[in-house]
Parts: sequence; structure tokens; C-alpha cells
Amino acid sequence: MQTRSLGKTGPTVSALGLGAMGMSGAYGAADRAESIATVHAALEADVTLIDTGDFYAMGHNELLLAEALRGRDRDSYQLSVKFGMLRGPGPGFGGYDGRPEAVRNFLAYSLTRLGVDHIDIYRPARLDPAVPIEETVGAIKEMIDAGYVRHIGLSEVNAGTIRRAHAVHPIADLQIEYSLISRAVEADVLPTLRELGIGLTAYGVLSRGLISGHWSADRTGGSGDSRGSSPRFSDGNLEHNLALVEALRRCAEAKGCTVAQLAIAWVVAQGADIVPLIGARTRERLAEALPATQLHLTADDLAEIEKAVPAGAARGDRYPSAFMSSLGVGN
Repeated sequence: MQTRSLGKTGPTVSALGLGAMGMSGAYGAADRAESIATVHAALEADVTLIDTGDFYAMGHNELLLAEALRGRDRDSYQLSVKFGMLRGPGPGFGGYDGRPEAVRNFLAYSLTRLGVDHIDIYRPARLDPAVPIEETVGAIKEMIDAGYVRHIGLSEVNAGTIRRAHAVHPIADLQIEYSLISRAVEADVLPTLRELGIGLTAYGVLSRGLISGHWSADRTGGSGDSRGSSPRFSDGNLEHNLALVEALRRCAEAKGCTVAQLAIAWVVAQGADIVPLIGARTRERLAEALPATQLHLTADDLAEIEKAVPAGAARGDRYPSAFMSSLGVGN
């Protein structure tokens, strides 16, 4: 496994990270034993960066990772944890909380659930519109000084917010959706990150399975699968988007790889400061993803991929309308 540095001040991590959200029901029921086996397989493949959120199934994901990581050398992996999204006993979300006292509270719970003495990268999941980002970042800085956090990250914020946060304390990385069909970061956000020496951890590199090569028009996610409310998976949009996948499949066949591997490799090829997060829930999907870092894409390859899936070609927003307003950038 290759490694990459998250910005000028962040940690050195594996060139692919493991996103654990899907192991806690975001895409329907997940197999607990298989999820833990997948975490173990990722660690054995030298995947060191593991991403979670304290609100993923109300702490379930952190407890799952605690079980999977138990007995492992704490210095052999890095935990990236998002906080601040408020939940209720039902399925909905209740907004965001970035107050300094909330930062300390959320962190205390995460440390306990994960069974660790520090978080490697701690980040607000979204910007709290009622709290200046300087106050939220300042509170995390205090936790760094106290030894509970190693680095500060951000998630889904715009270039202006990145600059304000970075002025308080160096930011290691921004976590944001980036894929062949989600490229809004390229306009302002990515240039700002590179100017300031901040890394990017890209989630949604397979657009929740849509551009993995494994989705079909007649497939349904089942009960509890959030893709059922995703605009890009809705009738009309789905058929158009899968046509893009078939064009990408032809590129993959010419390259001798799978569609998923090509889509991941495209993100890897966008810069050494970018680390894709792979949301594999099974060892099979993880095994498919791992070779993507070894797939060299030439300028001709990248040009053919661009022809197959031009920027802005996808139909539908990347989130339901209720969530789009909380994003720093659009599609």
C-alpha cells in the first residue's frame, strides 16, 4: 500500500482510506461479522486511515470499530471522526452543533465508544451556521493541547470557511465528496486547499455505488437504504447516469480493470494530496478496490475517461434537497 501525506501538517496515511459508514445501516442492513472482517482485511492490507462519524447509527459505528480494532497497536492506524450532526430517536436529523462545549462533549463520548485515548483527525461534519468556525476550530485546538486530538479536519465547507479555520489552527485535510460525477470542488475549493497546503480526503468516489459498475436500473436498496431518497438514483436520473457508467465500462475494459477500479484510480490520479475513502462493507468489495492505487492512468486514458463522463454530465443532486443547503459546494 502506498502512502500519502494529508497536507503540510497532517499525518502520513495509506493512499486509500476505509469509510465505515455503510457498516452501520446507511445502505440497508449490514453483516456485523463481515464488517469486522472487512476492517481486519483492510488493516492487513496496510490501509491505516479509517473514517467514521459519531452520529452513524447513533454511535453504532464507533462501537463496531472499537470491536474491530481491539488489541491492535494504536499507532498502526489513524481514526478520522466527524461530529456535530444532531439526531433524534426517529430517522431524521436535527441540525448541527459546533459550540465549544459541544465539541468537548462529543469528543468525550467518541473516545469512550472507540476505546482510545486520542482521535487522529477530528472534524465537524458540517458547518454550524449559528457558530463561527473560529470557535469550533479553537475548541478542537484546545483538545489538541490537552492530548485528546492530533489533527483538525473539516468537512463539506467552502473556500472562505477553509481560510478562516486555517487561520486559527493548521487544517490537515478537508473531507468532501469528489468523484467523476461530483466535481464542484475543482472550481474554488481544491485550489484553495493546495494554496494553503491542506489535503483532501474524498468520499463518495463511487457515488454510493452508482458508478461502481455493480448497480442496475432494476436494483433496489431495500429497507433502510438511504439511496432510495437520492436524486441520482431516482427514476429518470438513474437511467441517464447508468448510461454514463456503461461508457466508463468501455474505458475500463480497454484498460483491463473493473469500472470501480477505474473510477477510484481517476480520483487517485487527480493529485498526490488526495486520499479516496472506500466505503467497502465486504471483503470482496475491498479486494476489488485495493488494486486501484496501482493502476497508472496516462494522459490518453484520462482524456478518454473525460469523454465518457464529462464534468457535469450526471443528473440529479448528490443529496436530497433538504441537505443541499448545508453543503459548502454543490455537485
